[in-house]
This record gives sequence, structure tokens and C-alpha cells, in this order.
Amino acid sequence: MWIFITLFAAGCQSVRTAYQNTLAREAGFLHATMARSLYGLPLVSVYLVICWSLFGWVSLGNPPRFFIAASVCAVAQIMATYFMLRAFQSGSFAMGTLLAKTEAVLAALIGLPLLHYTLTIGSWAGIFLGVLGAVVMSVKWKNIRQAHKDISLLLGLASGLCFAITSVTASMASHALSGSLVTSAGVTLWYVLALQSIILCGIQMYKSKDLLAPFKHEFALSCKVGVLSSLGSIGWFTGFALVNPALVKTLGQIEIIGTLYYSKVRFAEKMTKQQWVGGAMILMSVVLVVTSTVK
Repeated sequence: MWIFITLFAAGCQSVRTAYQNTLAREAGFLHATMARSLYGLPLVSVYLVICWSLFGWVSLGNPPRFFIAASVCAVAQIMATYFMLRAFQSGSFAMGTLLAKTEAVLAALIGLPLLHYTLTIGSWAGIFLGVLGAVVMSVKWKNIRQAHKDISLLLGLASGLCFAITSVTASMASHALSGSLVTSAGVTLWYVLALQSIILCGIQMYKSKDLLAPFKHEFALSCKVGVLSSLGSIGWFTGFALVNPALVKTLGQIEIIGTLYYSKVRFAEKMTKQQWVGGAMILMSVVLVVTSTVK
């Protein structure tokens, strides 16, 4: 089940990221980051009601653990999205997305002491192969000694770290609730989006001195970002609740196919042989993870 949910989430995120990149260029980083939460909250609210009616409600099994983990998740996702959008502007759409994919191995490492999940040798091989593929695609080998000064590289890696923290804390928050895991994931997602909306809308209103500022910029495009983001997030958060987040994010790297398409067609970016090789490695990592976990 988690495989199909993850593939759905990856497909939605691929399209959403492309729209969000465009929105960042048109309305700025803050609005593009805010749109994914504020404009996605209504759809997630409807989804939560459906989960409630189908799977039943949940109770707070460990309130402090839930609120701390979910709040950290919300802030980490804001930072991850911001860093990724900044990476787009300083590098390229494809490179920014691919560098953020280092989150898979980071999620595995962070999750070991916090979630107590175990991974097979095949799963570890797949995770590291996926990250290596992202590195092959994004590093300019001629300038390898100066890589630490490459702002797009640093922003992409920072985004990957924050996304990894998001994945792990989302899983922790969902498991702090008692009841259906599907509903628990929905409650966690709703709380995260609500908190993000409050934080980001507050910042945008303060900076613009306008209470209606969140609704005045690229409304139609913001709605597209919000709807696609909420659909993708429903898939991601449900996947995080069901299995090890590292496996979910590694399989989610199938998103690379959509990334390459939008990079080439929508943003007219050229892909080198080195980048295609890295992309092939990422696809191989997905196969490894799936074959290692499906029996």
C-alpha cells in the first residue's frame, strides 16, 4: 500500500514543485512557501473529515511528543521549502530538486535513534545509491575543490537536511496519536499546515502591512500549488506513518522523471550526460529499495 501512496505523492510533488518555482519568480520566495500550506489547508480539512468518517477519530496518546514533533516538522518544512526555492534561483530547477534528494539517507540516519526502525542491506544500498546519484547529477567535477563555496549546493543540502527532519518528525507525531494510522497522519498534516499558515501569513502581513496580502498575488497559481501540495502531502504523511520515512523518500525519488521533464520542457534547461547517469543511478536505487522491502 505504501508504495502506491508514495508514487502518487511523488507525482503530485513533481508537478507542484514546477508550479512553485514559477510562483517564486512571480510573487517571491515567501509567498511561494506560504501558498503550499495556506491554499492546501481547505482540501486537507475535507480529507480529514473523510478519514474521520471512514477510519474513526484518534486520541492524544502522548500530547507533548505530538505537539513538539509536529511543531518541529512544520518549521523544518518551511525552511526546507525556502532553501529549495533559493537553490532554484541560484542554480537550476533540476539541480535544486535533486540536491534536496539527499534527504533519503539523512532521514535514515536521523530516524535510527528516534524511530528505532531497521533497514535491510538492500535498502541501505538503495538509499546510498540514490544519494550518490543526486551528487553525480549536481556536482561540477571541474570545480570539486570549490564545491563548499557553491551556494546552490549548500542550499540544496540544507533543504535535504530540513526535509529529512520533516519526514522523521512527521512519523514521530503520527505515532504519538492513538487510533487509525491513516487518520493520525491526516491530523498531523492538518496541524502542520495550520501552524505553517499562521507563521507565514503573519510574516507576509507584517512585511507588507496588508492583512489581505496572502490572497493578492497570483491567486490561481497559488491555488494550483496548494492543491497539488496537499495531495502530495497526504501521500507523504500517510507513507511516513506506515513505514520507515527513509524508504518512502527513497522510492519518492522516482519524482526525478518528472523533474527532468519539467527542467527540459518548462524551463528549457539542458541535461548533460553526467546528469543522465546520475538519474539512472537514482532510478536503480528506487528498484533496490522496492525489491528489498516487498516480499
